[in-house]
Amino acid sequence: MSSREANAIADEKNLDLVLISPTAKPPVCKIMDYGKYRYETTKREKENRKNQKVVEVKEVWLSATIDVGDLNTKAKQANKFISDGNRVRVSIRLRGRQQARPELALKVMAEFFELVKENAQMDKPPTTEGRVVAMLLIPIAKK
Repeated sequence: MSSREANAIADEKNLDLVLISPTAKPPVCKIMDYGKYRYETTKREKENRKNQKVVEVKEVWLSATIDVGDLNTKAKQANKFISDGNRVRVSIRLRGRQQARPELALKVMAEFFELVKENAQMDKPPTTEGRVVAMLLIPIAKK
């Protein structure tokens, strides 16, 4: 029908003529209460935002010369972050002579992963990025 006829019908019912698909041939319109429609869509978007879980990336710094007790403490901290549903970036900054032996940092990373592997899986394996060795852990998906 023509747009004049559609506008007349909408005015008769005290509703609005809303253009749904302008690119279609012919364009598709709908007769509705536009104010109510906007209210419902904003309400639905607000509800979706409320139910959305924001995943953060937490960071745990280690040392290439870290001792077992400190490693266990950091592993507990990482397990807490992972159980909350966050990703964990584990980093080791190599200083001075440690830069000549990055394999020591990779060994520490492997030990650390052994402590957290029941709760986490490796998203990005340990890689050397300049003076920093880093890996990314994500929570294991529950079935």
